[in-house]
Amino acid sequence: MDHPYLTEDHEMFRRSLRKFLQKEAYPYYEQWENDRLVPRSFWEKMGKQGFLCPDVDEQYGGSGVDWGFSVIINEELERVGSGLIGIGLHNDIVVPYISEYGTEEQKKRWLPSCTKGDMVTAIAMTEPGTGSDLAAIKTTAVLNDDHYILNGQKTFITNGIHSDLIIVACKTDTRTVPQHKGISLLAVERGTVGFSRGRKLDKVGLHCQDTAELIFEDCKVPKKNLIGEEGKGFQYLMKKLQQERLVVAIAAQVSSEHMFSITMDYIKSREAFGKAISQFQHIQFKMAEMAADIEMGRAFLDGLIAEHIQGKDVVTKVSMAKFKLTEMSRRIATECMQLHGGYGYMEEYEIARRYRDVPVASIYAGTNEIMKVIIAKNLGL
Repeated sequence: MDHPYLTEDHEMFRRSLRKFLQKEAYPYYEQWENDRLVPRSFWEKMGKQGFLCPDVDEQYGGSGVDWGFSVIINEELERVGSGLIGIGLHNDIVVPYISEYGTEEQKKRWLPSCTKGDMVTAIAMTEPGTGSDLAAIKTTAVLNDDHYILNGQKTFITNGIHSDLIIVACKTDTRTVPQHKGISLLAVERGTVGFSRGRKLDKVGLHCQDTAELIFEDCKVPKKNLIGEEGKGFQYLMKKLQQERLVVAIAAQVSSEHMFSITMDYIKSREAFGKAISQFQHIQFKMAEMAADIEMGRAFLDGLIAEHIQGKDVVTKVSMAKFKLTEMSRRIATECMQLHGGYGYMEEYEIARRYRDVPVASIYAGTNEIMKVIIAKNLGL
């Protein structure tokens, strides 16, 4: 690959990460899928090698490098398997809230552990009764002296089982109009009284990625755990969702590239009617169509990542990428499974797992329908 935003330093980092994953991830991934969990030891190994939160400032334990290094981590983890998305969420979605909006005391208290893998993070937005309508969340936090009393439930929380620090979106003001101006972010630590975990959710795909329900019952959260300012939580969430959706788009693109690659290998080795099935025109046309889609997706994505690294406002383009690339990966998963024939439906072939893992990307981080709403609004409609 020749990404325009990467240098030789980035590629050296990629080679180092690939070597690490060949030893510490690829041999064990199927077992993690069967266990329905990525072990904490893998997080710790990632942290020890400097593969967690590389863009965090050096004074807090990171490497202080540009976001291109995070792109590489997301790409290489996706090649192993989509179930490793929890690491990208930790690196590029949750920790940035602390880095940008946290106090100096919060940064010193949490960031070093986040970079080492000693502390796994999560963000809790979705609730059982609210999905895309974030302003309608029911979880509340009432200030009582030097603590907030937090009550509510969250669901579909990535890293819900492993998480040691959860940033919770809650209402600190239930009377303000519009509703979203009453949302704040509180950091809840493992062991906090009143905080418990519900079910570890059994998903169609992403089996090794832990997803859980979280419960807060008169949960006593120190006031010093408020992230940023009261009432600005929705504003913070909207700003950070740009990077979250870009991470999803990256994973979708890489998944498409990988599925295409393993299918290419399969059609060249599989024979029917006395010749490799890759010699049949129908199959050649299917591969040509996918190759064109993947190439155009990569070109758009690379330009978008470069703009994001430069600090440009790319909300509309990110919404386009998230929508189009996740839809593309879902379509390619179906095509590639079909080209594998009956073997594509067997768990021993990787395409079966990829087929299960891909669809949810069009749902999380904002459904693709919401992406279209954002695009239309920004077009002036």
